[in-house]
Amino acid sequence: MLKLFKRRKHRKMLVVGLDCAPPEVLFHTGAEESLGLKDQLPNLSRLIDEGIYGPLSSSIPCITVPAWCSMLSSKDPGMLGFYGFRNRADYSYDRMNIATGNAVHEKRIWDVLTEEDKTSIIVGVPQTYPIKPLNGILISSFLTPSTDRQYTHPHELRYEIDRVLDGASYDVDVPHFRTEDKDYLLHQIQEMTEKRYSVIKHLLREKPWDFFMFVEIGLDRIHHGMWKFWDTEHNKHEPGNPYEDAIPNYYRYLDRELGEILEILDDDTVVMVVSDHGAKAMDGGFAVNEWLRQEGLLALKEEPRYDGIIPFEKVEVDWKNTTAWGAGGYYARIFMNVEGREPQGKIPAQDYEKVRDQLKEKIENIRDHEGKPMGSMVFKPEDLYKEVRNIAPDLMVYFGNLRWRSLGSFGIPELYTFENDLGPDDANHAQDGVFILWDPRQDHRGRYIEDLQLMDVAPTALDLIGVSTPQDMQGKVIQQ
Repeated sequence: MLKLFKRRKHRKMLVVGLDCAPPEVLFHTGAEESLGLKDQLPNLSRLIDEGIYGPLSSSIPCITVPAWCSMLSSKDPGMLGFYGFRNRADYSYDRMNIATGNAVHEKRIWDVLTEEDKTSIIVGVPQTYPIKPLNGILISSFLTPSTDRQYTHPHELRYEIDRVLDGASYDVDVPHFRTEDKDYLLHQIQEMTEKRYSVIKHLLREKPWDFFMFVEIGLDRIHHGMWKFWDTEHNKHEPGNPYEDAIPNYYRYLDRELGEILEILDDDTVVMVVSDHGAKAMDGGFAVNEWLRQEGLLALKEEPRYDGIIPFEKVEVDWKNTTAWGAGGYYARIFMNVEGREPQGKIPAQDYEKVRDQLKEKIENIRDHEGKPMGSMVFKPEDLYKEVRNIAPDLMVYFGNLRWRSLGSFGIPELYTFENDLGPDDANHAQDGVFILWDPRQDHRGRYIEDLQLMDVAPTALDLIGVSTPQDMQGKVIQQ
C-alpha cells in the first residue's frame, strides 16, 4: 500500500473536526455557489490550496452518532452495533438505549495510539462520555449530562480548565439550539466556542502530544438553527432578513481561530480538517407513523387527537394488528413486527423478506406534497454493512434523499408539515462532509481527490503518525 507522504520520522497530527461542514461551503464545487465561503476563509483556503481535499462520504446513516465513531474506528455502523443516538435494547416495543461511550467496543485512533505509547489529546469528540482512560488528555462531548460530572481525563484537568477560563464554566454544548430566539442562540454558540478554543490553544501550547483532535459542535448547531436565514434556496428564506450573515460570520470566526492554531504548530505537524456529514436545506417533515397508519400497517387503539403533538411513545398501539412502526429523526428507522421475534409479532417469519420488500417499494413510491416523486432512498442494513450487530432497523429511509425529516409523532394534521415536531430546525444532514490534508513540508497545490469515505480517516492518520493500521480497520490509507 502506498504511503501518503514520505517522511524521515513519524509526524504529529492535528485533526480539526467541523461537525456538519459541507463541501459546498468550503470548496468551489460548481454547485450551490451562493453558499461558497472559501474566498472569505484565508486559513482554510491555504490548507486547501496547498494540500489535498475532497468530499468525504459519510456513514449511512449520516448523523453524528454513528458517523464520528465510524470515522475514528474505521468500522461501519453495523460493526459498531449502533445506528443512531437511540437504539433498540431488545425486541420489545419500548426499550431503547442511548449510544454513549459505553456503547463503543471498537478501538478508536487514540486507543491504538495508547497501545503504541503515543500521547493523544481529545476534545469534544462525540461518544467520549462516560470517561475512559487513555495515554493523554480527554475532554468529553455534548452527550455529557453535566460538567458537574467527571468530564475530563485526568479528573484534575477540570481545575486547570477553570483557571484557563477564569472560573467560567466550560460548555460541552449549547443548552437550547432549537429555539426561536435567534439572538440567544447566537450568543450561546459564540460563548461556547470561544471557551473551547481558549482551552484548545492552552493544551496545544502546554501539553505534550502526538495526536490532537477536537470537534466543534457549534457549526452543527448554527446550521440547524439558522440555515433558512442564509440559504437563498431554502423554502423559508426571506431576503434582507437580519440574520443573513450569521452563518458566514461564524465561519469567519472559526477561520480566525484556525489561523491562531496554525501559528502554534511546528512543521512536524500534519493538519487534517474533516466533518462527519454535510448540511442541506430541509423542505419539511414527513409523518412516517401517520403514513403507516393510513396504509393499514400500523394500528392504534384509539384515534389520535389533532390538537397538539403526541410523541409515539404516548399513544397506545394495537400491536397484534400492526405490521410496522417508525422512528423520527433526520432519517427514518422502520421496525417490523415479526412473529417469534417481537412479543405480538404479526408478520409470519417466513414472509419477513417478502413483506420487507413490499414496504420498501411502498416507501420508494411516496410522493411529496405537490404530488411529485419524493425520491426517497431506502436501505436494508445487511446490504450496507460488513456485519449487522445488535438490533438494527429493518429499513432505514432518507425521505426525499434527506430533504425531508422523519416525524414519528402523531397529532400532525397532514402527512407533510413545514414545522419540526421537536422545535425549529432549518437544515437536514447531507451525505458528503469535507476532507482536507495539509503538510507544512509539502505543497500539493490544492489537489482535488474523489471517492473518499469516512472510514479512510483513521488508517490515514495512523499511517502519518507512523503506527501500523490494525488489520480489522475497513478503510484505506488515502494515497497521494
